Amino acid sequence: MTVIAVVDYDVGNLHSACKGLERVGGRPFLATTAADLTRADGIVLPGVGAFDAAMAELQGRGLVEPLQQAARSGKPFLGICLGLQLLFEGSDEGQLPGLGLVSGRVEAIPPAPGLTIPHMGWNALHLTQPGLPLWQHLPDPAWVYFVHSFHGVPEDPAWVVATVNHGHQTLTAAIAQDNLMAVQFHPEKSGETGLAILHNFVEAVRAGRPLVAPCPPTP
Repeated sequence: MTVIAVVDYDVGNLHSACKGLERVGGRPFLATTAADLTRADGIVLPGVGAFDAAMAELQGRGLVEPLQQAARSGKPFLGICLGLQLLFEGSDEGQLPGLGLVSGRVEAIPPAPGLTIPHMGWNALHLTQPGLPLWQHLPDPAWVYFVHSFHGVPEDPAWVVATVNHGHQTLTAAIAQDNLMAVQFHPEKSGETGLAILHNFVEAVRAGRPLVAPCPPTP
């Protein structure tokens, strides 16, 4: 069975993430040490809350360098919500540096008349790279659940593989490159669509195929 390390650093949603991975055939466990990351087939970095508080927890537990090394080693890596934002170099929300795996910065959602912040609730994804393994067998449109006031802005726009419209603004909903992928929404709270995404991640880990290589066309 595919062993998935769900990083435990006291920043929320661990139970839901583990339950979702279990339902789609993964074997998740709570990872608290560098050795835990080494023995896993894939890594999930969840998160809810503030950027600096999360980075302080990762630093205090000695997990910053092990997470960087695991991601750069080619091990399949999925960030969820705050777990996406922590991959960047920094955030407008705080002062601490992020993991620096994605060049760019996390920015506040710009205020606008009539716009609700935080962006909270169900929204349809716009898949800018629909052929990715993680997007296979999703409904069209694919509705997922968001709760956030900040969004990642990569220096290289090729990182962005899905967006979401909030009012008249287009925000980053997912990023990916090589073995590294992250989503701003909560797949573990997004019903069958979210489970399909987690299933695709587990299957990609099991098969040892890249997360972002386009799937071959159906004959």
